[in-house]
Amino acid sequence: MDHAEVLLVGGRAGVGKTTVGWEVSARLRAARVAHAVIDGDFMEQVHPAPEGDPHRAAIGERNLSAVWGNYAELGYRRLVYVNTASVLEESTDMFRRVMGDGVRIVRVLLTATDETAERRLTGRELGSELERELRGSARKARLLDERAPAGTLRVGTDGRTVIDVAAEVTAATGWVPAGIS
Repeated sequence: MDHAEVLLVGGRAGVGKTTVGWEVSARLRAARVAHAVIDGDFMEQVHPAPEGDPHRAAIGERNLSAVWGNYAELGYRRLVYVNTASVLEESTDMFRRVMGDGVRIVRVLLTATDETAERRLTGRELGSELERELRGSARKARLLDERAPAGTLRVGTDGRTVIDVAAEVTAATGWVPAGIS
């Protein structure tokens, strides 16, 4: 494989991105498909934001470039990248800069109702961030719904097992030969 490929798993807080990303990785491992996994939400976690980078995008790209560079040097060409807004068109340039102009990008937007996201976040956010996460999740759901580019696969997570969701997401990549699961 001479070019890189990236599966972008995006969606609002509480939709199940991280859990689905790890289950996709489990499916790929079972099928013996070489890949790397990066939770992009951690690539930008600094405070305060670097001077001149109020949205932390530049530090996120620098960190992604460093980590992907290590993986690529070891021969990895497939990346599962989980991040809230990763599916948006503006991410395309970053992945081309980091992974090369020929990178194949597969976008999957996970969706969930407000009720499902609230239930999941209430179980997860045990500290002081719950209210902020709930507001942000609803706002980001609307933004992602409006701005996800054509060709983005939308996968609902309400009332579904992570195994079923991950099977649909993995199938979108074409990385696992038919008949292998």
